[in-house]
Amino acid sequence: MKKLLILIVAIALFLHFYPQPEVTKFYNAQKNALIASFSEFSDTKIRLKADKIFTDLQPDFDRFSAREIKYLKEITASRSNVKAFYQHYCTKQKSNRLFHPVNQVSVCKTISHYQSML
Repeated sequence: MKKLLILIVAIALFLHFYPQPEVTKFYNAQKNALIASFSEFSDTKIRLKADKIFTDLQPDFDRFSAREIKYLKEITASRSNVKAFYQHYCTKQKSNRLFHPVNQVSVCKTISHYQSML
């Protein structure tokens, strides 16, 4: 047991002072997987249902084209899609080629109401 402990300490010291790219990559991958599983485990589930944005915008669908509605349905398929869209197009105020600018402002405004729940 004592020899095993000495071996573990020696390996730890070697890797600390002489880092190996493969070991570092493996360590980071395992650490990220562990953090993701802890995050999923400790999630409070008080989150926004992504389709809530779609249902909130339904009264305005007379202003949207069929292509825009289809794209909006793709965006609201998951929270990660909504969050990515919001961060890319709404916070940076970039124009989206699939939305009319007025409709994009409407979508961004609706998402911003639920931003804290993303």
